[in-house]
Amino acid sequence: MNQKEVLSLQSMPAASASYGRPPCRFINREFFIVTYESDPAAIRQAVPEPLEPDGSNTVSYEWIKMPDSSGLGSYEESGIVIPCTFQGEPCNFVAQMYLDNAPAILGGREIWGFPKKWAKPHLRVEDTETLTGTLHYNNALVAMGTMPFKYHILDQEETAKSIAKTQVNLKLIPDVDGTPKIAQLAAYNLEDITVKGAWSGPARLSLTPHVNAPVADLPVKAYVGGKHFIADLTLPYARVIHDYLQ
Repeated sequence: MNQKEVLSLQSMPAASASYGRPPCRFINREFFIVTYESDPAAIRQAVPEPLEPDGSNTVSYEWIKMPDSSGLGSYEESGIVIPCTFQGEPCNFVAQMYLDNAPAILGGREIWGFPKKWAKPHLRVEDTETLTGTLHYNNALVAMGTMPFKYHILDQEETAKSIAKTQVNLKLIPDVDGTPKIAQLAAYNLEDITVKGAWSGPARLSLTPHVNAPVADLPVKAYVGGKHFIADLTLPYARVIHDYLQ
């Protein structure tokens, strides 16, 4: 391969790219989100400056089922999102993510800086009435959330606005000598959103301490509620909003 050919490659390995080229289109992407109050000190520790927690002391624990994802395949995901502000503007900081799909892990980390690790999340309806999300890491159950299935109907336009809220990741990639090569806050906004259904209801969440999946480091103090929605949407490329090396 010459230099032009090398630079035209979209990802490693050169012989077979690990993921498709963005933007990525998601069809029937299903979300289950449990929002709860947590420890302000733990939230502050989890959020990198210059992001600021929004003062609500809330955390959102998410399960996402993605049966049809262009360039990434079919997979499920689970993780923690913290509402924040950046220069006074509202955003969500993606603090932890766990999923069962290699292309999504590799592409997510290399392009957008998603904090992705391999684990086994699962979202399902149990016995016709309970929306249930679980997360297993190394065969240990570290998170379980529950909510009544399709309890109260939510406004779809308002749901679309919440999906389009700015999301921020901390992207960290070392150089070949181990020193920081990339240290950025990367932001993106989901696009072309069509909400197909949205519901709210009471929810509960159980988190178990685990050294390699520290979801319980943001403990549940009080429940705010749950949301469940299904949407088509597009994940575009990200943009750098802060560079720690400059």
